[in-house]
Amino acid sequence: MADKFDVVVIGSGPGGYVAAIRAAQLGMSVACVEAQELGGVCNNWGCIPTKALLESAKYARKVGGLKDFGIQVGDVTLDLGQAGKRAGKVATSGAKGVAYLFKKNGIETVYGWARLDGNGKVDVEPGKVPGHGEGKAPDAKKRTLEAKHIVIATGSRPRSLPILKIDGDRVWSSDQAVFPEKAPETLAVIGAGAVGMEFADVYDSFGTKVTVIEALDRVLPSEDPEASAVVAKSYRKRGIDVLEGARLEKADVGKDGVTLTVKDADGKQQELKVERVLVAVGRAPIIDDLGLEAAGVKTEKGFIVTDEKMRTSADGIYAIGDVTKAPLLAHKASHEGVAAAEHIAGDEHAGIDYGNIPYVTYCHPEVASCGLTEEKAKEAGHDVQVGTFPFSASGRARTAGETEGFVKIVRDKKYGELLGATIVGPSASELIGEFIVGRHLETTVEEMDRAMHPHPTLSESIAEAALAALGHAIHI
Repeated sequence: MADKFDVVVIGSGPGGYVAAIRAAQLGMSVACVEAQELGGVCNNWGCIPTKALLESAKYARKVGGLKDFGIQVGDVTLDLGQAGKRAGKVATSGAKGVAYLFKKNGIETVYGWARLDGNGKVDVEPGKVPGHGEGKAPDAKKRTLEAKHIVIATGSRPRSLPILKIDGDRVWSSDQAVFPEKAPETLAVIGAGAVGMEFADVYDSFGTKVTVIEALDRVLPSEDPEASAVVAKSYRKRGIDVLEGARLEKADVGKDGVTLTVKDADGKQQELKVERVLVAVGRAPIIDDLGLEAAGVKTEKGFIVTDEKMRTSADGIYAIGDVTKAPLLAHKASHEGVAAAEHIAGDEHAGIDYGNIPYVTYCHPEVASCGLTEEKAKEAGHDVQVGTFPFSASGRARTAGETEGFVKIVRDKKYGELLGATIVGPSASELIGEFIVGRHLETTVEEMDRAMHPHPTLSESIAEAALAALGHAIHI
């Protein structure tokens, strides 16, 4: 006999748990099915523990320069294994936080693997978890749930390469890289997107010789080229080998390491021997073995097809987050979770502005952006004005000793519209929020300047970049 609910959410990541909570707040009975740990990949293997590692990396990097700040330290020992243990504790506390929120909101947690069984039914049983090995969730048992509405929020798993399969030993995905026992002597990172660049930062900071291999012509290829150049220069200055426009031709995995054959941008081949390889070439939606076809849920190019209300092609079934479409970001999933819950409840959600999603890479220096880059704005036909303010001219950045990078604003000349912004440098991940709110409220660049910013702060650089776009910057 099936246990009945108004809503069953499959997956408890940042999309699923938010959808479950919002649905419960709106008066619906809710169950959330989780195959492993509450909080999903983001909390347990991704966003949260990686940022904990990056925080450790920040201190590891800075300790050598503390004498300039009047602080003398003795011998320093770097222990990446301990940093990984701390990251694990942070992740565990996050999972407990989700459990608390579920209890607070009357949401029933059901552990196990969920499959759609048609007519609003979901079969749950223990079993293999795609992307995370054979682990079984606590107290998983066979069970059938029935709901008026089902929300699929199963997330994604790391992609492998045809010539370099992830084995969890010599060849890592981000899952293995996030909780290392110790830092390897050498590490090759395949892919210079956000994941690859963040782990390159972490491992270099703890003494590993790191080589980054990117097939496209620059690191962080989706970001503004000027931001990519700043990060690549910074990495090379630190001693990280950054190979841009380089392709992996061959990989031999042995007992003692991995030998990579790489063709560089000039067509020359080189052989690279490393202890470990991190494959960071993107993620794939987890849509297999969910019973989608039998339930009438349409997929396209590996993603579940949804409309603007997160509805799939099957009545009563919604999908959110990484399983739907790019970008595969936690905050996008959370907003879709709220939208789906409110649509289910009959509260008309205003919709999601996919053109105003913040993108952040939490490496050092940080990179954050929103809206259109200068290049994309011109391609879209805008008459563009650009304003750039370097952190080297910021008093607050100088006091912190963090002067790499800049704030860049892209402005439409005719209407003053804030088309987009890119920040590379200290606290970029925090500062980008000002632009997100500004664009949401349809703020002009003139208004960004006229809003008074406190001195001395990094946020002043936003006002200065606005002034630069208008042609009358004060401090440069």
